[in-house]
This record gives sequence, structure tokens and C-alpha cells, in this order.
Amino acid sequence: MSWQHKVNAALGKYAGVQFSRIGKPTPESPARPPADPADRLLSEPVFILSPVRSGSTLLRAMLDAHSLMHAPHELHVRRLGVRFGTPLAERAMDALGHNQADLEHLLWDRVLHRELVRSGKRIIVDKTPANAFAYQRIATCWPDARFVFLLRHPASIASSWYEASPDKRTREEAAADALRYMKAVQRARKALTGLTVRYEDLTADPERETRAICDFLGVPWEREMLTYGRPEVVRKGLGDWQDKIRSGSVQPGRELPPYEEVPETLRAMCRSWDYA
Repeated sequence: MSWQHKVNAALGKYAGVQFSRIGKPTPESPARPPADPADRLLSEPVFILSPVRSGSTLLRAMLDAHSLMHAPHELHVRRLGVRFGTPLAERAMDALGHNQADLEHLLWDRVLHRELVRSGKRIIVDKTPANAFAYQRIATCWPDARFVFLLRHPASIASSWYEASPDKRTREEAAADALRYMKAVQRARKALTGLTVRYEDLTADPERETRAICDFLGVPWEREMLTYGRPEVVRKGLGDWQDKIRSGSVQPGRELPPYEEVPETLRAMCRSWDYA
């Protein structure tokens, strides 16, 4: 092999290492709680953990109507990641006591804090359904976080999920996909302390349910939560974009199906959530 070929091979090998480090996700670092409370700008953030199509956009609109609570569209902060561009950068952060997860938590905290400051309110609420898959990271990032678990009849969730995009999935596929979210929420409910709210109760008696939420969060109840008006409805993928939520008022929930008509794949979850 000529000298030039050796140089090219060495450069290619080095470039491959760099591409592997930069172009592919790095293994997730162990998540650790903040070493010092001062590491967090945000205090007591609220997370609504719910499956898709469970009424979380309705609930966030009602909470956002409160003078002290800011509940924006789905934020998906758990998908904001940090990557070390070079081994030297990784060593430098390690010398400061930071791993990848630590730095990501600082990023998440800064983004949510900035949004809260811009709103002029006191409490931020994030209702991204996919947060249920990362409840451990969220609870580690903010040890003082508060959680509201929003449930809905599993068959109603599956039907609504199918109706949202009937051209993309069959009813069976919609039920299976929605069930992933339900199981994640159930795992979070077993691991975390929080308040459980049911969509059916929220739509049947919104005053009672919002009063319970306000009591849980330590804020006075405000009647404006019942007349939240037309919420800011953003594009599909960041919340409910359909006419029911656009109406600006609480609409009755759909009738619950008889248990014998519930798909077999959803019956265990119905029993777990006392919908049997």
C-alpha cells in the first residue's frame, strides 16, 4: 500500500468514527436527579399523562383559561436531545459532572421555563401524550413535578384514534397503537403519585372535576375554566385539531360501549381502569 493510500485509509477510518459518533444517536446516559435544586429554573411543573385521544386538549384548554396556569400545545421536550460532537467535549462535560442525560434535562428545563416566563403566568402544564413513555425521565428531571392522569374508556380511545386518521390505519391497528399509550400511562400511575381524572367525568361535570384539579394544584378555582372559548388550535400533531375542540365549550362524551362489544385486546385495560 502506498503512503497516500495509507493516509487515505487512516483518514477514512477516523472519519468513520466521527460519523458514527455524530451521525447516530449515542446510547442513553443514566438519568440522575439534579445535584442541586438551583439546577432547575422551573418549579413544580405539571404534566398531564394520558393516552392519545383522551381529552387532553380539552383539559389543557380549560387549565390554560386559568389566570395562573399556562398550558400550551404539546411540547414534546423529551425529544430534544444533546449529543457530544467530539470525545473531548464529552470528557470536558464529564469533568464538570455532567453526562448526556444531565445536559438534556438542563435543556428541557430551560425551554419550559422560557415558555412559562413568556406567558406571564405561574404554573406550566404540558399535556404531550408521549410523555407517558418517559415518565421516569420527567420525574427525575423535576423531582417536584406534579402529575395528573387523564383516563378514558379504552374502546372510546381506540375508536377516536381510528377516526382521527382512518386512511392510515385499520381499527385493529388503531386499537393496538392506542393500547401502547394506555399501558404506558398505567405504568406511570403505579410508579408516581398524582391525581386521576376521567374524561367521562370531566365532560359530565366539568366544574366538579376542575375544582378537584385546582385543589390538587393548590390554586383557587376560576369559573373561566368552564368557558374557555376557542382555544388556540395548532396543526395536527400538536394536539386535537377537530371541530369538537374548536367549539370552545365542553361537549358531551360518546356513549360507552357494552363490555361484550369491547375488542378483546382492550378488555384487560378496561378492567384495570374500572370500566368493566
